[in-house]
Amino acid sequence: MDKTKDSYSNAYKEAGVDVTAGYESIRLFKDKVRSTYVPGVLGDIGGFGGLFEPNFAGMKRPVTVSGTDGVGTKIKIAFALDRHDTIGIDCVAMCVNDIICSGAAPMFFLDYIACGKNIPEKIAAIVSGVADGCRMAGCALIGGETAEHPGLMPDDEYDLAGFSVGIVDYDKIIDGSAVRPGDVIIGIASSGVHSNGFSLVRRVLGDTPEALSVRVPELSGTIGETLLTPTRIYVKPMLALQRALTVKAVSHITGGGFYENIPRMLPDGCKAVIERSQVPVPPIFDLIARTGGISAHDMFNTFNMGIGMAFVVSKDDADRALELLSGFDEQAWVIGEIAEGDGVELV
Repeated sequence: MDKTKDSYSNAYKEAGVDVTAGYESIRLFKDKVRSTYVPGVLGDIGGFGGLFEPNFAGMKRPVTVSGTDGVGTKIKIAFALDRHDTIGIDCVAMCVNDIICSGAAPMFFLDYIACGKNIPEKIAAIVSGVADGCRMAGCALIGGETAEHPGLMPDDEYDLAGFSVGIVDYDKIIDGSAVRPGDVIIGIASSGVHSNGFSLVRRVLGDTPEALSVRVPELSGTIGETLLTPTRIYVKPMLALQRALTVKAVSHITGGGFYENIPRMLPDGCKAVIERSQVPVPPIFDLIARTGGISAHDMFNTFNMGIGMAFVVSKDDADRALELLSGFDEQAWVIGEIAEGDGVELV
């Protein structure tokens, strides 16, 4: 039964907002959203709030960990290529990869889309990408909002943000306090630029359809296709690591690159010494640096440079960690060690 069959407004449509387009969007993506449902989801699409009943079994002191983020100006690449089915994965990744740094397993996710005009097929593609990301992270998409903002942004543009909540037992929170000199730092490969630094990327490589359609020998696709590669989601392998051994600290390498993000996981008196020769840099970063004449310092202070997630374990656990990650088809390397001092040093 269609509960919205009598809901329409010609006056509002003339002002630029078509409520019936919103209903059509939901019809197109509702099955995708339901495909993310995990135990704990209550209710269905269409309520005023997303309901979730968390499972605290086996936890002595459950703690929620929340994260919110958007996709940044990477979204301009999606506009230029008119491809909107993966940008939602980026949005999920930017949130769940953050909360996993505390050891929390994401439970649910909500999205927010602001658009100049609700084009149902485009909105459905965006939300389908969000649903794909939620399944990769093992969390449920339990709600969201799509808002038409005529006059605030062009009809063919939109912005996307998200919010996720995870849970961890208090005694298992990862806060970096156990890190000691002599521990090792392991880096897990990124899928490319991920979702940070795109203001610089677009200045250097351009964001027009013509610029993004260029092919260069070192890339497997066009520049645009390479840049639009979704952010890798590390939730499942990181949770497996935390069950198998002691992960002392975790850093999601996002905006600010190595110099900003790695120190965030370290206690006072500990310094990360990164061996640059152990960081396999994907060709897209070489292209950005070469084309823009960007220094190595600025590259490592802006981009992930091929390492999307870094974590600290004792030296005795390093081989086991690498073996476990290999079982998840993740490429990973020992990229450095912890020494006395502060901050991060690239050698």
